Amino acid sequence: MKFELKRVSGKSILFVMAAEAEYGPFLRSRIDPLMTGVGPVEAAIAMTRALGQLEAQDDLPDMVVSLGSAGSSKLEQTEVYQVTSVSYRDMDASPLGFEKGRTPFLDLPATVELPLRIPAVPEASLSTGGNVISGADAYGRIAADMVDMETFSVLRVCQIYDRPLIGLRGISDGAIELQHISGWTEYLHVIDRKLSYAVDGLFTALEDGVFWF
Repeated sequence: MKFELKRVSGKSILFVMAAEAEYGPFLRSRIDPLMTGVGPVEAAIAMTRALGQLEAQDDLPDMVVSLGSAGSSKLEQTEVYQVTSVSYRDMDASPLGFEKGRTPFLDLPATVELPLRIPAVPEASLSTGGNVISGADAYGRIAADMVDMETFSVLRVCQIYDRPLIGLRGISDGAIELQHISGWTEYLHVIDRKLSYAVDGLFTALEDGVFWF
């Protein structure tokens, strides 16, 4: 399991990504992330293993940053947004009387707020699930601004280990219905560059003492 904590102004950061395709030259020049694989299950497995390993070394990160691509039919394509809240669209126990999106018997709201903010990075809400969202009808059934497949799982592991999470997502698709994997990968090189600028903003915020732990 290859990754390296980034240390800035005495604070350590674990960066988390899903797929090598999202990890271009701009991010490679700045971070060495944990690669989880695609989807909520793989993200949960990899995150639990990584934080368990770091805990055993007495080196848990001060912060976790989940970053990569996302889909949206509302937001500007190729722009980067920080996650204000995240929900789990796969969870639906409403036939049993539970609110849709809320896990039964877990004291957690259907939408979980992420309080930390990087200055000057636009904000948007996020929905995580195991399916690729494509087309106006599918997006119309989701209240969040953008969709991904990992952040909620990363959040849940962070909660278990009491680590704060920041989410950063670049909009790779959603303006038109996906027909092929190239519809996702076409603009990843642009997102790589813009995500790297957001990461630089995070480093500057840490150096300026914006975040307190």
